[in-house]
Amino acid sequence: MSNNIEDDTVDKKQLEVLKKAKKDLESHLGKVDYHRKAVKEILTHFDTNLDTGLTKAEAQKRLEKYGTNELEAKEKESLWEKIKEQFDDLLVKILLVAAVISFVIALTDDKDEGIAAYVEPFVILLILIANAIIGIAQDSNAESAIEALMDMQALECNVLRDGEWNIMDSKNLVPGDIVEVQIGDKTPADLRVAEMKSVSLQIEEASLTGESKPVNKQHEIIQSTSNLLQDRKNMLFSSTIVTYGKAVGIVCSTGMDTAIGSIQKEVMAASEEEEDTPLKKKLDQFGETLSIMIGAICFLVWAMNYSNFSDPIHGGVVRGCIYYFKIAIALAVAAIPEGLPAVITTCLALGTRTMAQNHAIVRTLPSVQTLGCTTTICSDKTGTLTKNEMSSVKFFYSGEKFDDFVDIDVEDTTYNPQGKVDISDKKKQAHKDLLLALATVSTVNNHADIKFSSGNFEKYGAPTEAALKVLSEKIGALYNNFDGYDKNPTPFSDSLNIEKLGTLEFDSKRKMMATVVSGFSEDHKISLLQKGATERIIDRCATLRLGNGEIVDLTKKHKEILKKHYNEIASQGLRCIGIAAIYNGGELSTINKNNKNTLLSSFDMYDTYESGGTFLGGAAIKDPLREQVPPSIQQCKEAGIRVIMITGDNKNTAEAIAREAGILVEGQTSEGNCYTGAEFEELNEEDKIAVLKGDKGKVFARVEPRHKRELVKLLTKQGEVCAMTGDGVNDAPALKQAAIGVAMGITGTEVAKEASDMILTDDNFATIVKAVEQGRSIYSNMQAFIRYLISSNIGEVASIFMTATLGIPEGFTSVQLLWINLVTDGPPATALGFNPPDKDIMKKPPRDPDESLLSNWVLFRYMVIGIYVGAACVGIFIYWYCCDDFGDGHTLVTLDQLRNWSECPDWKDFHPVGPHGQTFEDPCTYFTIGKVKASTLSLSCLVMLEMFNAFNALSEDGSLVQMPPWINPWLILAIGGSIAIHVLIIYIPFFADIFGTASMTGYDWIITLAFSAPVILIDEILKVFARIKNNIELQKRLKQD
Repeated sequence: MSNNIEDDTVDKKQLEVLKKAKKDLESHLGKVDYHRKAVKEILTHFDTNLDTGLTKAEAQKRLEKYGTNELEAKEKESLWEKIKEQFDDLLVKILLVAAVISFVIALTDDKDEGIAAYVEPFVILLILIANAIIGIAQDSNAESAIEALMDMQALECNVLRDGEWNIMDSKNLVPGDIVEVQIGDKTPADLRVAEMKSVSLQIEEASLTGESKPVNKQHEIIQSTSNLLQDRKNMLFSSTIVTYGKAVGIVCSTGMDTAIGSIQKEVMAASEEEEDTPLKKKLDQFGETLSIMIGAICFLVWAMNYSNFSDPIHGGVVRGCIYYFKIAIALAVAAIPEGLPAVITTCLALGTRTMAQNHAIVRTLPSVQTLGCTTTICSDKTGTLTKNEMSSVKFFYSGEKFDDFVDIDVEDTTYNPQGKVDISDKKKQAHKDLLLALATVSTVNNHADIKFSSGNFEKYGAPTEAALKVLSEKIGALYNNFDGYDKNPTPFSDSLNIEKLGTLEFDSKRKMMATVVSGFSEDHKISLLQKGATERIIDRCATLRLGNGEIVDLTKKHKEILKKHYNEIASQGLRCIGIAAIYNGGELSTINKNNKNTLLSSFDMYDTYESGGTFLGGAAIKDPLREQVPPSIQQCKEAGIRVIMITGDNKNTAEAIAREAGILVEGQTSEGNCYTGAEFEELNEEDKIAVLKGDKGKVFARVEPRHKRELVKLLTKQGEVCAMTGDGVNDAPALKQAAIGVAMGITGTEVAKEASDMILTDDNFATIVKAVEQGRSIYSNMQAFIRYLISSNIGEVASIFMTATLGIPEGFTSVQLLWINLVTDGPPATALGFNPPDKDIMKKPPRDPDESLLSNWVLFRYMVIGIYVGAACVGIFIYWYCCDDFGDGHTLVTLDQLRNWSECPDWKDFHPVGPHGQTFEDPCTYFTIGKVKASTLSLSCLVMLEMFNAFNALSEDGSLVQMPPWINPWLILAIGGSIAIHVLIIYIPFFADIFGTASMTGYDWIITLAFSAPVILIDEILKVFARIKNNIELQKRLKQD
């Protein structure tokens, strides 16, 4: 119930934010749908005109009123606030309190321990400071998405004020300004097109709306009731690029009121609601549980020794209280895995290096393992699943009669003019003239060009025209032996001896483009070459040229049959372009240099000029699917990961691409699986949730940023762990909202990259699959070293708890435990991160995000192991005092004497001798100063136990026989290094004095191994039971299936 209330609260807050934003916008500009208003109305609304624009004085007033045309940046978090956040953790607070108390005790204690008394608090503080620095470094890019959005805005623009056109900084634009934009310009604000300065105007909106091709704009009123940005054909949006044409527009919205400004608001809101990664949630939960347990055990140990506070050895109740309090602190230090944050950070960092080698750059470390439990990938289509490059993959014409349809497949090589045309030799020769005519019209009636640069073929001009240019070269190569494409990518085009006399530019009404030429036809000097929407071209044509050269009349019935066939091609997600020619030039047969401006400026005559032509055929163009996508999506399915396509493109194209990619499979109909943003928005909450349930792929087309983010939120509410891929500005809010945002590195905008958690440097969907595998492997290894560290810490706690319970002198100091937890344990724990992944890791379903880091069975196993570790450490301590002289001549005591050592001042005739004849002024110091050797043995036993435990942690349930230590050579090296480090603090006097250790003999090491080695046998026995348990559960699942 609490979760629902929390979600409702979040939704209400969002609603309030949106209402306020809407109210502010309406108060500034009034509630106006600019795309549905005539230019005259808008000029009146803003009190401006197209001849003179605003006056400078009026512009200044509006600048003061509306503010600058810039995106507002969220106030950055101060360094002090970031530091405070790093200490807002229960485990950290416990350590901090322990350090402060240790420092106070060191100051007030009258025992002359010197600088050694301050080592413990100093080391603890050093750990906390190091972890804080790491945390702050990881969080350094928190506001970068907003800054990237600000960078996207245009810097300068051409503005009309006081009747004069001037270049000025776009941040000073205000509503009502008159702005001119032309090819190559970045739109400086949201503009209403007021006047076309060219026949057509095309805008690249892919980064904002997801449209895969440039959008044709107009100045007429839009009658549609749709409020989608894609449907506002008379509006230019801030940050979009003019790819063709020139126009004058009226500034309607600036700054945060623009379309890109609304996206920024979404990004800011998403960053506030950003979900913690599964790892962080689990570590937080683990930390809280551990903290409560530590607190309870520490208090219990301190309280249960209440009766010993007044023992004579302490010199008073207060001193006794402090003594046992220090034991409680040592227990806290032992229980807290201080090295865990550093080891996790190191493991994730190593994982990021591996992933970078596989073309995935991780921006936030926890994201490495988040992919491992990803259940749904919400993928953009354009530039992610597809190449975001237009390519001609088919051309078509009529062979021996009008309904003898010939469809020729063309190899998809994008802008590389070299590629296979799948045509038989017979057709190639029989239909040569028609094929060359198709190629000639495609390349001549065209503004684009292909260049070879930096090892790649690149387009210059509109993507659709570039695709036709490439197609013409591939057809031309059927009849010519061209080479040297790196020097001249368009040899066929250059070989043509055709003169262009004029162009009837493309516009959204005619949906076609035509070029007047001479030299195309041998019989006629003037010809009009045409291309455009196939249906429009067919409707305008009077005849059809067949492959055999015959020209036949086109009746209405013939036209319908032709259009039906080409619509079937279009339904495959292809964009069909019709190609035709008017061989005698038609109404333009008399055109020449003197009259061409007069003839071509008569726009009302274009319909007449373009009628009566001969239909030649057409080309099918698509934004091709990346080759690696289908197998990658299949791997996702095998791994239990659902892929959902979310795109701004049209529904039919999106569905066709989804079927080709394998997102939609056989049996999945469009109904219930494909929705437009508007259709999905009309559904109620229950229906939306029902649509998103299940494990089948889905397609959402014609969506806006708010739709994307809502989809991610709904999926997250259902318990899905969402990865969102994308490359455009429009993806930023959802990238930020998702558990992990994956941006494209090559085609991706800076906004998408900065809002993401991971960047794919090769823009390859297949890289995501590798990242998932790496994420799963890292999580598995992370569990291995957490098992290792926790089992070690449980052993330390058990040792101290047993020591306090038995009443014997404490075997470890806090400094020794800190050293083991940080230095000795660190290398093996890190090396466990190099464990190779299981071979079937991508055949398993995603992990449950709510699954605990350690299962109850694993906790039980390591509780057993921990108890043995504690017993072994205490046992060797007792063994030194009570059972064996170790050949060093020290005095043996009874177990009863050792347990009641605090009563030593009352013993008579007690004159102990330490190792090698060491004597004591105060006999009772035999249990304090004289315990150095026993403590060293206990410490060494703990180290060896933890090294053996590292081998045990290679596999959760696999025997060391199945997974021998040498499968991870790094672990062997790390264990060797840890033992070497431990040897240093034993045999080097400087370190021995700091850590309170003594030299060990060969016999000492044999005894140490005898106490520590059995831990391997115990864990092997427990693993046998674990494998039996797993097999029983597997058989149950198989029976259920």
